[in-house]
Amino acid sequence: MTVRNPATDSDTFTAEWEAWHRRQESALAHEHGFLAITGLRWLAAGPERFPDAPGTWSTGAEGVTVVLDEGEELVVDGTAVHGRHTFGRIPERGSVNAVWGDAVIEIAKRGGHDLIRPRHPRHPLRTAFTGTPAYAPDPRWVVTGEYTPFPEPRPTTVGASVEGLQHVYDAPGRIGFRIDGQELSLTAFNGRTPGSLLALFTDATSGVTTYPANRALQIDAPGPDGTVLLDFNRATNLPCAYTDFATCPLPPAENRLPVAIEAGERIPHEREPIAR
Repeated sequence: MTVRNPATDSDTFTAEWEAWHRRQESALAHEHGFLAITGLRWLAAGPERFPDAPGTWSTGAEGVTVVLDEGEELVVDGTAVHGRHTFGRIPERGSVNAVWGDAVIEIAKRGGHDLIRPRHPRHPLRTAFTGTPAYAPDPRWVVTGEYTPFPEPRPTTVGASVEGLQHVYDAPGRIGFRIDGQELSLTAFNGRTPGSLLALFTDATSGVTTYPANRALQIDAPGPDGTVLLDFNRATNLPCAYTDFATCPLPPAENRLPVAIEAGERIPHEREPIAR
């Protein structure tokens, strides 16, 4: 089993990785990205007011509802709303963004529960962000693997960075590969684009030099013969590595690798006490 390894020219390989890392940093530091979240607000049947969002919020048979006070306004899908507004039922892992001045109020469902997450550009976590440390890119960590699809996608329940919360993902298959002669494998979930894959994992560096709870690896769609390329240099932190207001999934138990993957993003500066 062989595939062409693009990591043949050291300078090109490093330059491509650096460009990728800059894109990662830019997306993370977006004015309404995860670093801008000021609270994780779980909604209940009774109306509640929160210090970082307008109006009073509740959830029920109609879905998420906000009642705005006189003079308060949200912009939803380009339309200004006042008074009572119902967002309707939001699907699992779905979300709607409502604009409030220079902030965005995210309305979402995670683990079967409705929530809002206000995102304020001037939140100190965002304004103080200086970047994420990472291992130097090394072609050694570009590994060829073999993807084996399951006969049917397997519903897979995993924990979350929020205690008591669970996520269910369909796992379409499994990836086998070797590192230093050791046979390893990862259960894969669906990736961001059709046919692509996502692997959540931990390894022997977790809690030492990399974030303890999870790391993520995006994987291009398998080739016709099932081969995939695992570039662990592009293993990333999930939002929970930076903020307590994320609901990130944890890896399935079988994705706890017994080797040290010394590649990809390391523990963020914001969480460095974890490694002490």
